[in-house]
Formats: sequence, structure tokens, C-alpha cells
Amino acid sequence: MGGVGSAVALVSVFPMMGLNFTIAKTLALFINTTSMISTSYMNFKRGVLDFKLALPLVISLLISAPIGAILSQGVDQNLLKKLLAIMLIVSATLLLFKVKESKVTYTKKWVLFVIGFVVGLISGLLGVGGGILIMPILIILGFDAKKAAYIVSFIIPFSTFGSFVTYLQFIQLDYILLAVVSIAAIIGGYLGGRIMHYNLSQAQVKKLIAIVLYIIAGKILLVA
Repeated sequence: MGGVGSAVALVSVFPMMGLNFTIAKTLALFINTTSMISTSYMNFKRGVLDFKLALPLVISLLISAPIGAILSQGVDQNLLKKLLAIMLIVSATLLLFKVKESKVTYTKKWVLFVIGFVVGLISGLLGVGGGILIMPILIILGFDAKKAAYIVSFIIPFSTFGSFVTYLQFIQLDYILLAVVSIAAIIGGYLGGRIMHYNLSQAQVKKLIAIVLYIIAGKILLVA
């Protein structure tokens, strides 16, 4: 609904259900890809996507997200969980309290490329889509919450699928479970996208995302 994707929630919830953290990240990444594709298709039909802004982010995420996934294999998994929780808290706080600054122009593509590259590394490392980082960054740079959500929903499938393919090299995956949860995520992504577009203001979108991030971070810290 907020454009950040479901991976950030799933990668936190799956380990609480007993799944290995690496398997949880792999499942979450693929599910995030499928749910965001359905949301992006809806946004494309409505003509609300800004491809000029999204392109440098897409390119940089495609490059750096698989690198982050490879690097994650040499890092303690409990440490990664704690880093994920910290990232969620910081992102939520920025969404709620950071004062809006001047708008970014489309000519600053190198800035967007750098942002995408750094976020891709972090998202690949933690097994999330990166939307929870890019979303508040775009808002801080001056974009309204709905426009940022449309952009993020388009670019995230590129980073999550790249990381997913990389993680497949390290695990054996239950493809039946993957298919079932992916179908549910596609339906949820479609319904959430409609609700956000027609029923929520940008202020409500920001608050909704922040609340969800705080809740997930709290749960991670309780079990980490």
C-alpha cells in the first residue's frame, strides 16, 4: 500500500515462524517482486509513473543488489537482523519528522544513481527490497509521498529479483510455499495499490508506512 514492498515485513515475520533467515530473505525477495509488479502495472495504466526519474535507480539497483546478497553470506545473521531493525527505525523516523526540502530536478541523475547503488547494497545484504530506504529519501528530497510510492513500486522488482536469483545459489527452496505466498502477495499488492491511490492522502501514506516500520522493528529486536 505504501509502495515500499512486502519484503521488509516478510523477512522479519518468516524467521518468527521458524524459517532460516537466508531462506526467509529469498522467499521475501521473490514475493516482493511479484507483488510490486502487479502494483506497478496498475500505476502504469493510470499514467502516474515517472520513468525518467526511475531509470537511474533501476540501473544502480540491478548492479548493487546482487553484490549485497553475495556479501551477506559472510556476515553474522543475528547482526543482520539488528541492522535491519535499526534501518527500519531510522526510515520511519525520517518519514515522520524530517522537514521537506526543495524538489530534486530530473537532471541530477548521478545523485539518484549513487542513492540507488548504496540502497541496493544494503537491501541485498539484508534481503529487503530497498523501498523502505528509497521511499523516505525521495520524500526528504522533496517528492510527495504518493509520487515516491509510485516510483518505488516500479524500481523495487528489479533489485529484489536480482537478489533473489543470487540467494538461490545458497539454499534449497520450497517452491510450493513460494507459489502460494506469491499469489497472496499479488492480490494484496493490487488491493493495497488501489486503496493508496483512491483513499489515502500523502500524509496518511507517510504515517501508515512509519507505523508499520516501527512495529516490525520492535518485533525483530524482541526476538533477535
